[in-house]
Amino acid sequence: MIGFLRGQLVVKQPPLLVIDVQGVGYEVEAPMSSFYALKELGSEVQILTHMHVREDAMLLFGFVTEQERALFRELIKVSGIGAKMALGILSSQAVDEFCAHVNAADTAALSKVPGIGKKTAERLVIEMRDRLKSWQMANIQTNSASKLAPGLVVTSHSHSAVSALISLGYKEAQAESLIKSVYEEGLSLEVLIKRALQQVKI
Repeated sequence: MIGFLRGQLVVKQPPLLVIDVQGVGYEVEAPMSSFYALKELGSEVQILTHMHVREDAMLLFGFVTEQERALFRELIKVSGIGAKMALGILSSQAVDEFCAHVNAADTAALSKVPGIGKKTAERLVIEMRDRLKSWQMANIQTNSASKLAPGLVVTSHSHSAVSALISLGYKEAQAESLIKSVYEEGLSLEVLIKRALQQVKI
């Protein structure tokens, strides 16, 4: 198993990261929360990983904090919740937000994640509530990525932002509408996507 990667960030295209570790490029899919925390291309980064083995592929998922990785691992144990949907949850809700929604049985808030309907939200509440009690999130130490140099402001590209939302499970028309509603010239890709996802919560 691969527990973490440390190397140079060479690709940063949501939800894909590519990290060059001594000449080997590792493709890693990560939630938007991790993208927000990472700096510019070429930076030295450390990211926690989870290896997901399927019959047709071996996939790596990356996280900046231990809380996110732990929650991801619990989510994919829930019936009907795959890795892509788990990334969508982590991209749209902070770990403590998700826990609060589960504990409050707030299925309306959970249903705002693309691909999660009322029945899936209800299943999340039922299956995750007991797990969260024994999980003791407060005792998990956060392993942040290594400190990075200040990031450069990157010119925003609405097409890339729309593609990122589609990869998180949004329909093309919905993704285009969200990006159009928050687009401003000069925004970085990460900020543009973050603002679009915040619109979903309203």
